[in-house]
Amino acid sequence: MLVDNRWMGLALAGLALIMPAAAAAQARETPDKPAAQAAMPPSIDPAALAALDKMGTALRALKQFSLTSETSIEYVLESGEKIQLGGDVVYKVRQPNEFFAEVKSDRRQRQFFYDGKDLTVYSPRLKYYATMDGVNASLREMVLGASQDYGIELPLADLFLWGTEYAPRDAIKGASYVGAGTLGGDAIDQYAFRQVGVDWQVWISKVTSLPRKLVITSLDDEARPQYAARLNWDTKKAIPASTFSFVPPKGASKIVFVPVDVAVVEEDAP
Repeated sequence: MLVDNRWMGLALAGLALIMPAAAAAQARETPDKPAAQAAMPPSIDPAALAALDKMGTALRALKQFSLTSETSIEYVLESGEKIQLGGDVVYKVRQPNEFFAEVKSDRRQRQFFYDGKDLTVYSPRLKYYATMDGVNASLREMVLGASQDYGIELPLADLFLWGTEYAPRDAIKGASYVGAGTLGGDAIDQYAFRQVGVDWQVWISKVTSLPRKLVITSLDDEARPQYAARLNWDTKKAIPASTFSFVPPKGASKIVFVPVDVAVVEEDAP
């Protein structure tokens, strides 16, 4: 897994990867077009892979960070109509095994607490929480286990996987450099990648090598729904240990996690 295609995503419309020949010729005559439009790139650009490796190394070197992200995701209705929902994601992380995450949108709110031992998911609106005791795993192992065993999908989960064996290079079927630019005042380089079932783009800071924006396109749906996230980092401000421990608020009720395999059996039962 390099990028989780369950995040959804949209088409890379306008990129040289899918640009018709006539449009490519026009781009070659226009000096301020993105680099990827100036010439058809090879299917896999080694420089793009090197940039991805550098980003993974920068992520794995972080001892702690706070991250805020503005996100949007598109859902495709049975009629084919697409609905876009916006949201905000907050992460507070201390390596090797502590994190807090909060996901907010107009439709739902969830908080995730992991203190290196137990994982708790809390719904502030519904005042329900569930705790997975005795996880005792690294962040990446916890993220993968929560998804595989309980179907808990954390946003931006690949932040914990890039630069590890869980994001293998051989999953990439296409890689290209799109061009330079700025994002939120930060100088960036933009790259585009292809893998089975998903196209994705990443904007990487020239200064920190950290990702500043991510756009993912799902190819499994002909409507090509999109997930997009802009990332703002704080790698300096200290995070208190109390951030990662869940204390049930007054009036909150505890429920239990149901493993995916148990839920499937119950759904299939006559």
